[in-house]
Amino acid sequence: MTTAHRTCPLCQAVCGLRLNLDDAGHVTTVKGDREDPFSKGFICPKGASLGRIDEDPDRLRLPMIRTGDEWREVSWEEAFAEVERGFAAVTETHGRDAVGVFFGNPTYHTMAGFLYRMPLIQSLNTRNVYSSGTLDHMPKHVAVGHMYGDPFAISVPDLDRTDYLLIVGANPLESNGSLAAAPDYPRRLKELRARGGKFVVVDPRRTRTAAFADDHLAIRPGTDPCLLLAIVDTLLTENLATVTLEVNGLDELRDLAAEFPAPVAERICGVPAEDIVRIARELAAAPTAVVYARIGASTVEFGTLAHWLVEVINILTGNLDSAGGAMYARPATLEVYRTGQPFQAGNFHSRVRGLPEALGELPAATLADEIETPGEGQVRALITLAANPVLAAPNGPRLDRALEHLDFMVSVDPYLNETTKHADVILPPPRIMQMPHYDFLLSIVTVRNYARYSPPVLPLDPDQRSEAEIMGRLTLIAAGAGAAADPSGVDEMIIGQLLDGAVRMPGSPVEGMDPVVLRATLDGDNGPELLLDVMLKFGGHGLSLAELKANPHGIDLGPLEPRLKEIVCTASGRVELTPPAIVDDLARLRARLAEPPPEVVLVGRRQLRSSNSWLHNVESLVGGSNRCTLHVNPADVAKFALGNRAVVRSAKGELVVDVETDDAIRPGVVSLPHGWGHAGGRQRVAVATTGVNANALTDEFVVDVPSGNAVFNGIPVTVSPYQA
Repeated sequence: MTTAHRTCPLCQAVCGLRLNLDDAGHVTTVKGDREDPFSKGFICPKGASLGRIDEDPDRLRLPMIRTGDEWREVSWEEAFAEVERGFAAVTETHGRDAVGVFFGNPTYHTMAGFLYRMPLIQSLNTRNVYSSGTLDHMPKHVAVGHMYGDPFAISVPDLDRTDYLLIVGANPLESNGSLAAAPDYPRRLKELRARGGKFVVVDPRRTRTAAFADDHLAIRPGTDPCLLLAIVDTLLTENLATVTLEVNGLDELRDLAAEFPAPVAERICGVPAEDIVRIARELAAAPTAVVYARIGASTVEFGTLAHWLVEVINILTGNLDSAGGAMYARPATLEVYRTGQPFQAGNFHSRVRGLPEALGELPAATLADEIETPGEGQVRALITLAANPVLAAPNGPRLDRALEHLDFMVSVDPYLNETTKHADVILPPPRIMQMPHYDFLLSIVTVRNYARYSPPVLPLDPDQRSEAEIMGRLTLIAAGAGAAADPSGVDEMIIGQLLDGAVRMPGSPVEGMDPVVLRATLDGDNGPELLLDVMLKFGGHGLSLAELKANPHGIDLGPLEPRLKEIVCTASGRVELTPPAIVDDLARLRARLAEPPPEVVLVGRRQLRSSNSWLHNVESLVGGSNRCTLHVNPADVAKFALGNRAVVRSAKGELVVDVETDDAIRPGVVSLPHGWGHAGGRQRVAVATTGVNANALTDEFVVDVPSGNAVFNGIPVTVSPYQA
């Protein structure tokens, strides 16, 4: 029996796990690591199933090449040669922009997904870059980018010290936290209450988190900006604001908010005006307070406005960059994503619909347009990395059809699923236990500064390739170096760039030193470890890979500390409360509010044992409460004469789905979880589950305009009885 410790890679809570493996390398037990200073032994059903996920018999081990509808296993050399041939055939005839790349959510949870992302994009030299970011969190990046100059200035609730927490559109007791890494959210919320604090949830459903809260405001989906504007108006008209930062735009903000006083917001949001005013007063009166919003406020038509207003309220109450409020983590590694240059979106636009880029990405909602529409720059080849946009993107059935017409497609993925079935080549990464792990991106949003490295638990077999090598080979092929080029050259290129930046950085501890001398000091058994070591040694805490290896349970780096002054990089050097790129979208909001509201709207649903479409091929994680059913309020069940099944129709399609009566959801709202409807792949458990693809109902032509983010909540629908 062997005991190993590693960070769970399945969600954003970064929990430490204690694993027992038998002599054959099979995981026999998974428990929370009680010695982890951050998670302190917490574990959820997903983490407890890590062994089953890791050993899923449907995971691919060897590369696959498709000929027609037939798949065959091939050697890595043959697979990479086929990738080189496919790319060359497209780029030599149609140019670089004829290749697209799509990064899926799991790439945020692997070392190679972070380290090799930019080198691959640079080598491809294409504008057609897409990711799950515009299916999820891009409104947050755009909002903070325009306000602070830095699109990665994402603050998190200082949960362990706050006295008052307002949660908007988030269900952390099911999600384990999102854009706020906080292992054991239930314990932290209990501790908040035990020290005399209070927390309130704004959500159209009485979620598990809302049921646990001190107060629940059942808002109409998609109207969050109106409620938040009413809170801003109350703070300003009652002279409750305490602005401690250097800001621009306070007077303009006052005028904008005056259009949405609490009585007006009540008519729009369905939340009583007295409750809105009370919440504003409580936020202002609490010793410390913080507003935290997540996916329910992101994947709506006015997501950027909502996230802008969350920042505004934290600023007006004096709680941004202050203990117990909204604060910024200081990662242990170099913050290579911070450029120090003012954020600017729309540096280029999509070819067909003219949608602006953000963070160098085009909206995923327009990928099908770019594949289907002829002309220069038409996407004819596609790389997907741990992505299943057929289930994840709006109007997934259209994208499913579009992928059939690509000239070439390659997928880095462990599964043959709804998206990768269209690939010509699938390159499977190793099992979880065979991969190193460090949370580069999640360390930006931890509610306490923390670092932990997990080396591989099991070695690679001779016929496997590391994820880093796969990504390195793709990068070299894209750059024209050929399938046989040495992928370690990519590692050395990145190391050189990091060291060159460190010695040129004013105030750096290695400023002016010789990069060659520094290179000799690096430690690591492989490329990702060497890259991690250089990023640690010249990062904010001066750690090293050796120190992390010597502390397998992780290292506590202390509570969050104020650091906004070093982050703000707007042209004015001040926080911009009313950036034109955001406030101009209020005109679109006014126009939408002038229209009659739909009778019924559809929203999504977080599930404790689910994570998008990833985990439905493990029997212990499907069934029970983790089902794809339509939650409907009893009043609506009676109103629409619904039986056990219903037909749900939108402007884009219709679905027949099982009905589950639920008084936890407000009338006029129905809920269907995201990521189900598996078909056409080789995931036997997933394909056998009952469920539908909710994104057959979503509209790819409706997006949050400032960010290009897809809209998955507040979808107008009709519901009617199903007639067999």
